[in-house]
Amino acid sequence: MSSPQLGQTVKVHYTGTLEDGTQFDSSAGREPLEFTLGQGQVIPGFEKALEEMTVGETKTVNIPADEAYGAHQPELVQKVEREQIPAEIELAIGAQLQAQGPDGQVFRLVVIELDEATATLDGNHPLAGKALTFELELVEIAA
Repeated sequence: MSSPQLGQTVKVHYTGTLEDGTQFDSSAGREPLEFTLGQGQVIPGFEKALEEMTVGETKTVNIPADEAYGAHQPELVQKVEREQIPAEIELAIGAQLQAQGPDGQVFRLVVIELDEATATLDGNHPLAGKALTFELELVEIAA
């Protein structure tokens, strides 16, 4: 059996955990994840691991942060005046907000700190700066 090539669509079951063993995502009980290799639909380390697998094979891979969601970028953490946030938005630690950049791209922000006058918002992916472990099973390579 051969390994999948760039441009081929694959189906994969996976379970993702953090270094401390905390599970953050899994396809268990769902359809396998389906995507096309080489189109940037999954993190680089996940894709690279699949390129070395054959159908039916299972593998556990450790993916460093730079091949996952990248390093945590301090410049994506900003303190804003509460009055700049629409009043109908309920602010709480951990709340997820959406904002639109000047280019129209929508991005997610998480409230990480609050005080009387300001809210500190983090635009990093929640898994940025973290090494990830995935248990992978290559289910199918589509024609």
